[in-house]
Amino acid sequence: MKNSLINQSATEKNSKWNNMIKRENELYSRGNDIRSEFERDYTRIIHSLAFRRMKHKTQVFFSPSNDHICTRMEHIILVESISNTIAEYLGLNAKLTKAIAMSHDIGHSPFGHQGEKILSEISREDIGKTFWHEKNGLEMVDKIILLEDDKQHLQNLNLTYAVKDGIISHCGEIDENSLKPREEYIDLYDYNFPNQFNPYTWEGCTVKIADKIAYLGRDIQDAITIGILDKHLKELRDIMNLSENDAINNTIIINNLVYDLCENSNENVGFKFSNKSFEFIKNLKDFNYKYIYKDERLQPSTEYFEIILKTIYNTLKKYYKNKEHIKKLYPEIIKDFEKWLKLYWNHDRYSDCENKVIFNIEKEQDFYQAIIYYISGMTDNYAIDTYNKIISF
Repeated sequence: MKNSLINQSATEKNSKWNNMIKRENELYSRGNDIRSEFERDYTRIIHSLAFRRMKHKTQVFFSPSNDHICTRMEHIILVESISNTIAEYLGLNAKLTKAIAMSHDIGHSPFGHQGEKILSEISREDIGKTFWHEKNGLEMVDKIILLEDDKQHLQNLNLTYAVKDGIISHCGEIDENSLKPREEYIDLYDYNFPNQFNPYTWEGCTVKIADKIAYLGRDIQDAITIGILDKHLKELRDIMNLSENDAINNTIIINNLVYDLCENSNENVGFKFSNKSFEFIKNLKDFNYKYIYKDERLQPSTEYFEIILKTIYNTLKKYYKNKEHIKKLYPEIIKDFEKWLKLYWNHDRYSDCENKVIFNIEKEQDFYQAIIYYISGMTDNYAIDTYNKIISF
């Protein structure tokens, strides 16, 4: 109901407030800033290069030439819109939901979840840990993404705990019809797998649910656009309780689910859908997995992504022990990689770097981790271009 969560909002009255706004280091001040802590996080995120690259990263369907297929950036905007509607209606801190929503997928690799699986396979083999975009998102905002401060020095993003928690806690797979924030203030690097803990804030929970609402309907819309659901539209209409003449419309799905969630949620039961809507979500999710995410049409692109990412990784990996030879073979690729690496390693750094040193160049596993971070930040097109330079003469 309207304002049913206002007493749980991320404000100074909340007992978790001091933990929510904690930063690893004090953020510099110009003395005339009118923004809140969460608004500063929001603007730091949208001014970053990593955020801008989201417009050229795959959501589900790799389609660089079709302007009407959802990209990672459009998905982020949908999540922000949905979570803002929910937060405003229920009385939560919409500034915090905005900051979490706009950064929640910052750790995604090129080529969507298929690219994520490929990088995870590489990571397990060479450094003994899985790669998953929620954890990578935390590491990106903590260690990799840099902004220039008022003294022209490069600094880490240094986001608040509440926003970083929202990033690593946003996994959209919700299999129980009740979601409340956890009470414990934990070290976010204690996360070992996606969805291990609930978000720390109600605003983080809002983004977690908005993520699911956003992708379910939009993925169907894109699948219809490219024609892979032609044989399954009757089954989809049955799930959505639509007649043959009714439109299958993503905005209707969003509106109905947001309304249902807002009417059934409160601080006692948590975020909750009606039984009818929750069953609808499960059926829609099953439909998507059966006919979209596992469709044979996606297999060729998956094989293509694997060739691209593994070729880039293995080429840069060889550079560790054969620097001069690999640099001679791929001068432009190595120049770009070295330029990036010098921002973070413990040797010959740029003079304007005041960010964390995170790689010891003497350690081989640090070098492999650096390559994975580097590749994860690439757009689809940059990865393809890098691959083409490797195979060209």
